[in-house]
Amino acid sequence: MTRPILPTRRAVLAGGASALLVPAAARAQSMRMRVGFDDQQVIYQLFDNPTVRDLISMLPSDLEIRDFSTNEKIVHLPRRLDEGGFEPFHDETPGDLCYFLGWGNLALFHDDYTFRDDLIRLGRIEGDVAPLLHKGTYPVRIEMI
Repeated sequence: MTRPILPTRRAVLAGGASALLVPAAARAQSMRMRVGFDDQQVIYQLFDNPTVRDLISMLPSDLEIRDFSTNEKIVHLPRRLDEGGFEPFHDETPGDLCYFLGWGNLALFHDDYTFRDDLIRLGRIEGDVAPLLHKGTYPVRIEMI
């Protein structure tokens, strides 16, 4: 009769610790959001902060996207987001996805802009900003992928 092989305490602890790391790694890889309107689509790689997590909690959402100024499209959200992701930044880049604190809307930048303590950066576009140059007001579907 053979005795079952029992894991050592070290093996059990190591396995438990590695299991804790897997969800964080999987979450980081899956933090991608699709914004689709008219015949256009953009994908954003999202950061991990309280504001992003709050946004994710309301997705998928069907809203409206429209042009604002000469450098962005905006989407008004059904409610304000948690502002815990606020962190000053100075490397503004076309393709940034931000939350505008003043109005509580998403700002999808397709051209240069300036951070003035009124934005929370949520993520960066994957690929080109060309779909955001498609002018007009459209129904928009925002969802995680």
